[in-house]
Order: sequence, then structure tokens, then C-alpha cells
Amino acid sequence: MLLVLFAGASAMTDGFTGWTSESLRRQRIAAHPVPVPIATLVDAQGQSFSLDTAIHRGGKVVLIDFIYTRCNTVCSALGGEFEQLQHDIVARGLRDKVSLLSISFDPAHDDPAALAAYAQRMHADPVIWRFATTHDAKQLPLLLQTFGIVVIPDGYGGWTHNAAIHIVGTDGKLSRILDVDEFRRALAIAAAGTGAGA
Repeated sequence: MLLVLFAGASAMTDGFTGWTSESLRRQRIAAHPVPVPIATLVDAQGQSFSLDTAIHRGGKVVLIDFIYTRCNTVCSALGGEFEQLQHDIVARGLRDKVSLLSISFDPAHDDPAALAAYAQRMHADPVIWRFATTHDAKQLPLLLQTFGIVVIPDGYGGWTHNAAIHIVGTDGKLSRILDVDEFRRALAIAAAGTGAGA
């Protein structure tokens, strides 16, 4: 009986390497990166672009977070970390290797004007840090599912959601997911050139 329980626990935790579904998902992504979905986004300048095509053509590792502009909790922390990342990208001369993308999951409110105002509050340099949302809300579920973002209405017109830094390599694949406070590690991985570093 103990042997059966041990084998079951080992299988459920991927050999005892992960104890939550999120940690297991992150380990699976790191071991087997997944392509970003085909999604049309619109940015703070009102320009439409395809997420996967933009990554391939840009030739940069992209650090992605998910936000909504009216958020005063998790998104503020993410914004602060991305603002520091932007500073570090400039300081380390990585403009040609790494870019930042904040995607709003609230397209009904976060139109280009709202995204532009938010970007200004974050002191975002549009060459480094781009803000966008889905052009078609029907594409949002697949986008959130691929990146593992869970969004729940908070009952007050806002949202409760998880937060992380998602590293998408130059091959257009989501290769790593790190906690928000690991932004320096995320940049080190991105600076390695592929987004798949240790």
C-alpha cells in the first residue's frame, strides 16, 4: 500500500519536483516550451499586430506580463518591476536583445487611449516597453490559457488575477514563467539570447 501511495505521489508531483499545479506547469513549460498563440493585438498607438509574427520579426526575447489599467494591487507591483526592468535593459545595453510587453485582459476598457495613459504613468519607453490588448475579445481565452493567467471578476468592476513574468524566446515560444520578484533573473535569462537559460 505504501509503495502504491509513494508511486502515486511521485507521479502527481513529477518525481517530487513540484507540489502545486502552478509549479508543475512552470516546470513543464521550461522543459517543453510552447508556441505563443496566434492573436491580433492593438497597442497604445492604435497599431494592430500579430503577437507571434511580431516576436519572430523583432528578433528579441520578450518579457510579458498581464495587467489591466484600473488595477491598483498586483498590476502596480508588476508595473514597478517592469519599470525597473526597462531601466536595467537600458543600463546593460540590451535594447537590441530584450523587450517588454504588457497585455491587458480588459479590452472593453483598455482601449489605446487608456493604454497610452497607463504607459505614460509607468514612464514607458515605447521602443522597449509596449502596451497592448486583444483586438478581438474572442482570442483572449486562448491567450490567457497559454500563459496560465486566471482572471476572476472581483464583484466591484475589477478583477482578481495571478501575476508572473513570462519569457518568450526569439523562436516565439513561451519558455519560462517566473515570479514577479524574479525580474532580475528573468532579465539574465533573456540577456542570454534565447529566453531558455537557467
